[in-house]
Amino acid sequence: MNIHPELRIHSYGHYLRQRFGCRVSKVNVDAGFTCPNRDGSKGIGGCIYCNNVSFSPKDTQPVIPLEEQMSAGMAYHRKRLGSEKFIIYFQKYTNTYGSVDLLADLYQRALNHPDVLGISVGTRPDALSDEAVELLAGIARKHYVCLELGLQSMDDVILSQINRGHTLEDFVSAVGRAHGHNFDICAHLIHGFPGETAGEFLKTAELIAGLPINSVKLHQLHAVEGTRLAEMYRAGEFIPLTLAQYVATAADFLELLPSRVTVQRLYGSAPLAIRVAPQWGLKNNQMWYAVVNELTKRGTWQGCRVDQAKLGLGS
Repeated sequence: MNIHPELRIHSYGHYLRQRFGCRVSKVNVDAGFTCPNRDGSKGIGGCIYCNNVSFSPKDTQPVIPLEEQMSAGMAYHRKRLGSEKFIIYFQKYTNTYGSVDLLADLYQRALNHPDVLGISVGTRPDALSDEAVELLAGIARKHYVCLELGLQSMDDVILSQINRGHTLEDFVSAVGRAHGHNFDICAHLIHGFPGETAGEFLKTAELIAGLPINSVKLHQLHAVEGTRLAEMYRAGEFIPLTLAQYVATAADFLELLPSRVTVQRLYGSAPLAIRVAPQWGLKNNQMWYAVVNELTKRGTWQGCRVDQAKLGLGS
C-alpha cells in the first residue's frame, strides 16, 4: 500500500524511508547556474514569479563552496529531523544548463560524501540535452537520481504569459527521453495563474497519470518582491487564490493523481520579509496539514477517484 494511512497521500518522505530504511533528507545547494530565459538564449528576466531568494536557505549561495553548503545543510537536517542519509538537491535555476564536463564534476563532488545516497537535479524540459540524460543514467547505475522538471502549467498560453520559454510539448518530449534510465522523474506544478480555472488545472492530473512520472511538487502561485508578478499584484493584474480555494483544488488534484506517484510538496513558502501575496499566515507544516485535513474531512485519499474509475465505482 503506497498511501500513508494518516497522511492519505503517497508522501515522498515515506517512500524514501521505505526504500532506504532510514530517515533521508534533501539538502539544497546552489551550483551557480542560470536559465535560458534569463541569459538571452530564450529570453530575459526569467519567469514572472521567480526570485530564488524566496526558497534559498542562507547557507546555499554560489560563492560558498559546494562542500560547505552540503555540510551546513546536512548538519541542519541531522539536528532538526535526525536524518541519517541525504540527497543533494541542485535547486536554483537550471541545473543541467552547462557543459557535460561541468555537470559531471558538480554531481560527482556531491556524491563523494559517504552519507550522500544520490542527487536530485532541478531543470527545465528545454535544457535537458541527450548528453545530460546519459550522464544521469550513468550515475543512476550506482546512486539514487531524481530529475525534477519544471512544467508549472500545461497551458501553452500561460507558459508564454509567464515567460517560461518552453511548451508542453517540450515537457512531454523531455519526460520521454528521460524515461527508462533508472531514475525518478518529478514534475513541478503551480496553481493559480491569472486566467486559469480550477477545472483547467485539474486536467494536469490526467496528464501526469498518462506519463511515466514518479513524483510531483505542487504549490500555489505567490508573489515575492523583485518579480514582475509582485508588480502585477500591486497593479491589480494578479489576484491570488484564497487559502480555501487552493486547499480545495489541491485535494481535488490529489484524488485524481495515481497512488503510484509520490508527493514531494503541497505548498509554496517564502520568507516573510519578501512575501507579497497571498498572506495566509500559516507555517509550512500547517499548510501541509491543511490539505491533508481536507482529504480527511472528505473521507478521500490520493488516487481514490482513479481507483474508483478503474473499478467501475464512479466517474
